[in-house]
Amino acid sequence: MSGMTYKKAGVDIDKADAFVKKIKPLLKKTRRPEVLGKLGGFSGLFMPQIKGKKDPVLVSSTDGVGTKLLLADLLQKYDTVGIDLVAMCVNDVIVTGAEPLFFLDYIACG
Repeated sequence: MSGMTYKKAGVDIDKADAFVKKIKPLLKKTRRPEVLGKLGGFSGLFMPQIKGKKDPVLVSSTDGVGTKLLLADLLQKYDTVGIDLVAMCVNDVIVTGAEPLFFLDYIACG
């Protein structure tokens, strides 16, 4: 596994950073008072105004399997990829102090 990098796995951090820099002004235009945190965190935080609830905050996070599939291919073991993915998303939520309530799913193609 020596020499493995994000770039070799198809993830270009520099391009991602450049993209975020380009869209930052657009994102700032959509900011609302309920949005907590800053661009670039592991989770999105939103504090809705809900009657009967004191200071509720919704926290969301999404992740991809990424290089986990390379390891799964090497081991020919795929039944744990989804478990690991859920664990990473849960970790990204609980580091904010929030309780995981739901799981977001998506399909990425490219």
